[in-house]
Amino acid sequence: MYIFSVNARAKKTFDDLKEGQLVPFIVYINFVDLYGAEQLCKIYLIRAGFMDVDIEKRKLVPSHLTTDPRVIAADKTMATALKEGYVIQMFDE
Repeated sequence: MYIFSVNARAKKTFDDLKEGQLVPFIVYINFVDLYGAEQLCKIYLIRAGFMDVDIEKRKLVPSHLTTDPRVIAADKTMATALKEGYVIQMFDE
């Protein structure tokens, strides 16, 4: 699993976002290699209505953490990413 710190721009106005607004995200992608996980991260954000996706930081989550039931129970976002394949979290600035 990989965790990405990402910035992307809203393609159009929706919810509390204005068209062109830069929005920060943390994206969890449960995939085996970095290149594939990066591409999935970009695709999921584009499909969610964002553009100009810029991955600033990337981190591999060690497999011993993704298989430890205590860690999974403590981190609901990671648990969801393991089950669903990915999680996108938007942050308010």
